[in-house]
Amino acid sequence: MSLVDELKSAVTPRAALLVIGVFALQLLFIASYVGALHDPKPTDVPFGAVAPGQAANVLADRLEKLPGDPLDPRTVADEAEARDQILNRDIDGALIVDPRGRTDTLLVASGGGTVLASTLQSMITKLEATQGRTVRTVDVAPASPEDFDGLSAFYLVVGWCVGGYICAAILAISAGSRPANPHRAIIRLGVLALYSVLGGLGGAIIVGPILGALPGSVAALWGLGALVVFAVGAATLALQSVFGIVGIGLAILLIVVAGNPSAGGAFPAPMLPPFWRAIGPALPPGAGTWAARSIAYFKGNDMTASMLVLSAWAVVGAAVTLVMSSLKRKPETAEPVAGEPGDVRA
Repeated sequence: MSLVDELKSAVTPRAALLVIGVFALQLLFIASYVGALHDPKPTDVPFGAVAPGQAANVLADRLEKLPGDPLDPRTVADEAEARDQILNRDIDGALIVDPRGRTDTLLVASGGGTVLASTLQSMITKLEATQGRTVRTVDVAPASPEDFDGLSAFYLVVGWCVGGYICAAILAISAGSRPANPHRAIIRLGVLALYSVLGGLGGAIIVGPILGALPGSVAALWGLGALVVFAVGAATLALQSVFGIVGIGLAILLIVVAGNPSAGGAFPAPMLPPFWRAIGPALPPGAGTWAARSIAYFKGNDMTASMLVLSAWAVVGAAVTLVMSSLKRKPETAEPVAGEPGDVRA
């Protein structure tokens, strides 16, 4: 066969489409990560304003009028309530004005993201200087000294997500994209569940007792990890059941291309562009990162929405996999054997 004939034989339309799909995925990866992370700036950060009487409304109004709308201020009764709201993850910081002196207090929570905490500190320090005042910063929920830039929770969840979709991909590659019947689907989901429990435990032990990167309950992180791994794996199994091998690419698109840069890892959600800020909480990496930080630094507060998101991915993914496994397959045309009628190979 000539080179041209060999090329035509080797590069099938299906292979060409898959390569084009990978090329598109590569460009989307670059666009998503650079688009989300190249120019972080705070926008509408929930922020508390504490001052006596009407001075609180004046302070909130002054914060609201800052150029670029970096803050979403709301008046808070006192410092104790501001601390409670930060620990409940209702606000990301607060400014407490001292009417008896010229030094005010800024409350931040670096456990929710050290970049956001340092940005608030820099912004409020400059603002106070224009009023002839100084500010002292108090970290209400400080990140662990072993948790550089508060990234450990994010990387932990990324590892869980990678394990989930690779495990599901291997199950499909080894035995077919769609389970042959509901029993096979149940077996795959059972294997994934066991893998998820072990993967969740391994990640929790590594970041906790072994490395000391994250404080908080190892048991709670274990449970979260098992749910993250299973949610991502079940979603990947479902996509493979519906779309075949292309489903692996779609899983990477959702989890890696869209999910990771919008997860609030390197830059918390208030510092992301609107599109990534909107989709982040609805995807497993974002929901998992938020929940992991809540466990580590905020006494497990404000996790309900994230756990519901992860549970939805798990339940819907498992349901779709089971439904697709029960559908009848179209009979596949067997390749002709050499020497039989229809054999056109040289």
